[in-house]
Formats: sequence, C-alpha cells, structure tokens
Amino acid sequence: MIAQCSPQAAYLAQQTEIEQAIQRVLNHGRYILATEVAAFEQEFACAMQAEAAVGIANGTDALELALRACGIGVGDTVATVSHTAVATVAAICRSGASPVFVDIDPQRYTMSPVSLKQLLNMPDIQCPKAIIPVHLYGQVADMPALLSIARDHELWVIEDCAQAHGAELDGKIVGTWGDFGCFSFYPTKNLGALGDGGAVISNNKNAIEKIRQLREYGWRNRLSEIPGGINSRLDELQAAILRVKLPRLASNNQRRRTIAAYYDDALRDSALHLPLRIKEVTPVYHQYVVQYSRRDQLQQRLLEQGIATGVHYPHAVHQQPAFTNPAFTPLPLPHTEGLIEKIISLPMYPELTDLEIMQVVTAIRVALINE
Repeated sequence: MIAQCSPQAAYLAQQTEIEQAIQRVLNHGRYILATEVAAFEQEFACAMQAEAAVGIANGTDALELALRACGIGVGDTVATVSHTAVATVAAICRSGASPVFVDIDPQRYTMSPVSLKQLLNMPDIQCPKAIIPVHLYGQVADMPALLSIARDHELWVIEDCAQAHGAELDGKIVGTWGDFGCFSFYPTKNLGALGDGGAVISNNKNAIEKIRQLREYGWRNRLSEIPGGINSRLDELQAAILRVKLPRLASNNQRRRTIAAYYDDALRDSALHLPLRIKEVTPVYHQYVVQYSRRDQLQQRLLEQGIATGVHYPHAVHQQPAFTNPAFTPLPLPHTEGLIEKIISLPMYPELTDLEIMQVVTAIRVALINE
C-alpha cells in the first residue's frame, strides 16, 4: 500500500545526528550567531529557492520583523485572515499596526481574492499597507490572484509560511512569491527545531539586510543604525538541529502526501468533506483537515477508539476576546465563521506507519456508521 522505511530506524538515525550536531556546538563554544546559523541560513535559502534567509527566534518575530522592514507601524493597517493561528495577528499588533480581516476561500481555507477586493473597494476603509496571506495546513493561497490585487494597490506582500515549508504553486515554492516569506520552526512544524525558531526569506537582498539588522537591535557593526530593531536571533543549537532535519524535509513532505492520498482514496465515499486537490499545487499537508457537520461527536467516537484528533482552530481570531474590535472586521466573514464548527484534523505526521493509517481509517468508518 504505502512503501516506507522503518519510522523507528529513521528516528533513531536522526537522533544520533542531532546529538552529534549538539556536541559540535558545545565543542566550539559559540552559541549566538556563529557558524551553524550562517550555514543554516544558506542551506535553507537554497532549499526554499530564495536569494537569502535570516534566522529569527520564532515565526511570530519573523512576521513582525518583515512588517517593520516594510516601514509598517502605528497608524497602519494590514489585511490578513481570521482563520489562522493567532500568531499571525499578534505579529501585526506587535508592529504597532492594526489587523483588518478578509474572508477565506471556502475550498482552499486561505485568503480569498474576492474578499480582499471587496475590502479594498470599500470607500470608508483605510487602505492597508500590506497583506499577509497564510498558507494554512500546508496548502497554498491563490498567490497569482492575490499578487495581482496587491500590486494594483501598491501593497507589500508578506507570506505566512509557518505551516507550508516546501509547498509549491506552479513549481514555485511558497515564500518566494511575495516580498517576504516567514517561517516558524516550532517543534510540530514540517521542519521543526527542538525549541523555538524562525526565518525570513526574500529575493530582495537589501530587504534581507534590513531584516538582518532589525533582528539584533538595528545594529550594523555594533552601532544601531535603523530604528525598530529587537532581539530575535536563531541560536546555534537550534540551527545545528535544523541543519540535520532540513535534508529530510522533502522526503517527509512526500510521506505526508502519500498518507494524504491514502486518506483521500479510503474516505472518498464517506460523509466527510475532504481537502481540495488543486492541480497546480504541491501541498505539504501540515494538517489533513476534513469537515463534518457533527464534528464533536465524531471526535469523541474516535477518541473512544484510541484515535486522537485536533481542531485547527476552534475559534477564528476575530472571535477571541483580544481581537473583537469592530474596526478589525469591516466585512462579514461567512466562510470563516461557517468552517469553525465543522473542521477536524486527522493524524498526520511522517512517522505514521501503514498499520496506524489503516487503523485511523477503520476507526473513522466505525464512528460514521455509529453516527
């Protein structure tokens, strides 16, 4: 059914390499912005087909620094989606700007070009300085359409790629479509560290140099030359670990696609609404998210059979107490709000064995019959 080497053997081999990488850092005794970070930045930029990358302390900081590099701050607005991890919006607020939400495409679960156009055509709304499309679940937003709109209105485009390391649209990797691509290396990500970490990529070398300064107080040659700098550095230990894991990213993503294909085939005739497959997109399935009208009951029945699932996310950002400001939601968000009660994330990680995948599918079938 699904060909793979032993997940246990692959895990042990990786752990051995990680231990060696950590020892290498301990031996050279330099823990901040030394050889491991520099090497990882080059290797990650190459893997993402970008001109350059800058290692950052986490994915939220990556977004914030990209916004700061665009000159965005107090008094500005940034358009993004409400169906995302709250980190996307927290980064906007930390830059001093305010978020303004647009709806999602009901099939892709990513920023709707139609809704973005509606926002930009509203006469009484301040035009945003930037948009942040989120490549949610390892899917890819409709970047050609979004870019066309953004360029017509002279907006910066900052891609939130925290869940989409290596995903492609028309052969072009996410993060390289817009002005900046921002990544998280939180341990659960497709490329995860053993702690926090992040990166910003760009094909604009001047912009990357600005990010490089901003991540360390705005310094150049130990002098603060530009305002808005913060302390946000990827450390040597995490960079060394990421260098071990990066060469495995492509094969792990392929394993995720293989698992997703099995789910697609096995559940095609079920009552579940499965993820959309788009011909031009090569997704990386950070999550395999389905919809079901009685989601909570299904989740409980699966748990009773020993199958843990997740909900990403149980509340849209604009429904959370910190972000209920009416100014953030000038448009109705029917697709965003309609999705919340139905989504459920099935088990999805490269180490899933063939047997475990079949057990998940069997449990779903039993749960649906009992519904």
